[in-house]
Amino acid sequence: MKQALVGLGSNVEEPLTQLTTAYRRLAGDPEITVEATSSVYLSAPHGPQDQPDFYNAVISLHTSMAPEKLLSALLATETKMGRKRLRHWGERCIDLDLLAYDRCEITSTDLVLPHPRAHERRFVLDPMIELLGEDYCLPGTSTLEALQAQCAGQTIRVLCEFPR
Repeated sequence: MKQALVGLGSNVEEPLTQLTTAYRRLAGDPEITVEATSSVYLSAPHGPQDQPDFYNAVISLHTSMAPEKLLSALLATETKMGRKRLRHWGERCIDLDLLAYDRCEITSTDLVLPHPRAHERRFVLDPMIELLGEDYCLPGTSTLEALQAQCAGQTIRVLCEFPR
């Protein structure tokens, strides 16, 4: 079993319900064991500002799936939950991002690991610090604490514990 980190995000259609539904779908997959969940964080949107704030969390899981298969499972979950890609970085009922998979560094046409923008987003870094600690290093980067310091200007706050 390999460890993976998955980012969950939503800003429309009852975001807390969307995060909970996504969590339950992933936890119900026989090839996935959810290890831990971060709190839910509220942050301003990146990209178009004419949309609601985002609810974000990170889950740590173990899986027997290869990273490409896990990514496909995440995208299939988004589709089943009604995700529509209307505009780049726009509003969405659910967003599931494969942030990291073990200590792998992958660059292919379909998958880049760690996630190419994870190190730039406090809505990813803060929940990862909650789960892994400040000294954890994403492959090819520095500590989460150092990465978080580079994003100090981004506004984020803990909203609540992750609902299950």
